[in-house]
Amino acid sequence: MEVLAFLIPIALFLGGLGLAAFFWALRSRQFDDPEGDSRRILTDDWDDQPKP
Repeated sequence: MEVLAFLIPIALFLGGLGLAAFFWALRSRQFDDPEGDSRRILTDDWDDQPKP
């Protein structure tokens, strides 16, 4: 039972660290590529034989 005194703060710290990394990625616009996604779906470059 005493180990929970260590595990709960560690879990909260790691969760907060992951949340901070997610918000950093959002702020640095790493998920913004609406034009690239729409064009990649329509191309045949990678369908039959992937490029090396």
